[in-house]
Amino acid sequence: MPVLRETEFLGEITWLGMVPANAGIQAEARDMLDFGFSGVAGERHEGAQRPSCVRVKNLYTPGTEIRNTRQVTIVSEEELALIAADMGLAQLDPRHLGATIVLRGIPDFTHVPPAARLQGSDGVTLTVDIENRPCVLPGREIEKDHTGFGPKFKTAAENRRGVTAWVERPGQLKRGDSLRLFVPDQPAWVGEH
Repeated sequence: MPVLRETEFLGEITWLGMVPANAGIQAEARDMLDFGFSGVAGERHEGAQRPSCVRVKNLYTPGTEIRNTRQVTIVSEEELALIAADMGLAQLDPRHLGATIVLRGIPDFTHVPPAARLQGSDGVTLTVDIENRPCVLPGREIEKDHTGFGPKFKTAAENRRGVTAWVERPGQLKRGDSLRLFVPDQPAWVGEH
């Protein structure tokens, strides 16, 4: 019996980007990306391992080598529009967020469950790790192009920042491709109320 349930939701890829290694967080737009087991070659978040960061500081001393579940950053076109509107901007450029993929068509995307899969038609599969919480770094990039708006990002992006993911099955994705959402076939945990 499969443990992942196929949903009716397809996310259309409307933007692709990569953050060059040894750079800030600003992504460069691409028409196509090749995803290997270590992520996108030459990308800032490429690798099977990574140094731990502030997001897991209650588990590890910063810099401890851990599995890299942050190879890919995926955001929702619809949620980007809501963030932009709350910031008072006409639109929000995904390159400012260091995005790898922008998807259109999956509602409440930031809250898809951990371990969900996004699968392309050729079999390329990305596994969702967790919500990518807002931080000040995208705000600094936004501020460079839109003076006075950068500090508004963190609050506006709450519950809308997308997810981090890792490559489960390599393959290629292009703008215009679709990713099918599969979710874990298990009840939500109710251990903490």
